Amino acid sequence: MTKQVMVRDVPIGGGAPIVVQSMTNTDAADVEATVTQIERLEKAGCEIVRVAVPSVEAADALPAIRERIAIPLVADIHFDHRLALAAIGAGVDKLRLNPGNITDPEKIAAVADAANEAGVPIRVGVNAGSLDERFRDEKNHPTAAGMLESALHEIRLLEERDFDRIVVSLKGTDVRMTIDACRAFSEESDYPLHLGITEAGTAWEGSIRSAVGLGVLLAEGIGDTLRVSLTGDPVEEVRVAYEILRALGLRSRGIDLRVCPTCGRTGIDLEAIAVEVRRQLGDVAESLSIALMGCVVNGPGEVREADIGLVGAPGQGTVYLHGEPVGPALPEEELAAEVVRVARELLAEMPG
Repeated sequence: MTKQVMVRDVPIGGGAPIVVQSMTNTDAADVEATVTQIERLEKAGCEIVRVAVPSVEAADALPAIRERIAIPLVADIHFDHRLALAAIGAGVDKLRLNPGNITDPEKIAAVADAANEAGVPIRVGVNAGSLDERFRDEKNHPTAAGMLESALHEIRLLEERDFDRIVVSLKGTDVRMTIDACRAFSEESDYPLHLGITEAGTAWEGSIRSAVGLGVLLAEGIGDTLRVSLTGDPVEEVRVAYEILRALGLRSRGIDLRVCPTCGRTGIDLEAIAVEVRRQLGDVAESLSIALMGCVVNGPGEVREADIGLVGAPGQGTVYLHGEPVGPALPEEELAAEVVRVARELLAEMPG
């Protein structure tokens, strides 16, 4: 088991539930835009949020941002250690430092001392794309071994300042390299590990690469927190993260929508029904399973295992609640609305 590091009131590691993170893509100096995006992330289930701090103006905005959000705020720092010191002074809940571009031991020591005094944890964020040349191979390429060496080197520098509120990440675009680096780190250290496949791509390829890389590690019991990195709206990162965790039985949030792949036996437009159900229930936070099945081959068995189900037939279908039909078969055009209606009634009966 890894050590536990507290980020304000959110525990990372030490057997705590795996924490879902994301990062804003707004200019942090624009407080209104940044807070608005963070509020959307909170609503989607984000538990820790990171903002890029590339300038003094961004650092100056951090107190106003933190004051208006409910979840812990992380400052993402590169190149200039003075921005890290400013972020600590601004009251952030955590720092992310890149050992590939802040390399002076004296500057790292200054940040560690300030963070220690303020009780602010630091994520050592090793990234293959910015790996310090000391840790690349003879052809100047990043490797899993080099990423591990970089992380351990930075940890030693922090520990020399009696700093141990450390979280570590080893990320790359190369999924196998990232897996190898994280496996190696988990064997070497018990500091909590933040998982991610960086520069993974748009929602389509990025979700697949993240599911493969993070899924392998999480299935092996490696990882204490994660960010799914996607190009676009960061809210999608949170949704994909929870779906990855749900698939492994590690976390459950929102609608678990199970839809059959359809075949020649399907007599209704199941895709359209599923899209409409997802559209209307996509913001639900409570855990609820819905099985939408196109025919009677696997339909009865699947709806028995779901909170709400649909079994289709030519031009019609039957909606189920806890494995029992809620009424007679309905025409195809009424099915999506009926599934949503039954779901809303069930949600209204849930405690809290």
